[in-house]
Amino acid sequence: MNPRKHQYRVAVDWTGNDGRGTASYTSYGRDHLISGSLKEPISGSADRAFHGDVTRWNPEELLVGAISACHQLWYLHLCADAGVVVESYHDDAEGVMVEDASRGGSFSEVVLNPTVIVARTSDAELAMALHVEAHSKCFISNSLNFDVKVSPRVTVS
Repeated sequence: MNPRKHQYRVAVDWTGNDGRGTASYTSYGRDHLISGSLKEPISGSADRAFHGDVTRWNPEELLVGAISACHQLWYLHLCADAGVVVESYHDDAEGVMVEDASRGGSFSEVVLNPTVIVARTSDAELAMALHVEAHSKCFISNSLNFDVKVSPRVTVS
């Protein structure tokens, strides 16, 4: 059986040219729009440490968000298949990026901290175990070269 392939197209448009272009490292804005067909654009910038606008999403935050969302989607799928009724799901995910003079920088780890509430008729131990399977199936986590750790909490309503 041939593997299915999926393509994703995203456009990124720089909106930070104030008329001087990239005359120097500090002369231009890092603002940009990330867009895709039929989707609301995302206002992006660089991290504040790199002269970005803190009111806009930066690529590092979007990466951490993508990892968290992928885990969540797999987890909800697996719970539905297993008969575990999730009533609430919240994750306070954290990522650590380390700057490196030769490579620019890279993430060293991301930690997902999902807090899940399941219905009182659900198996809390199974709900906890499904985080392991969700982590193993996450497309995004499987594509990374750094550790993604999951530290879940499951409570019964």
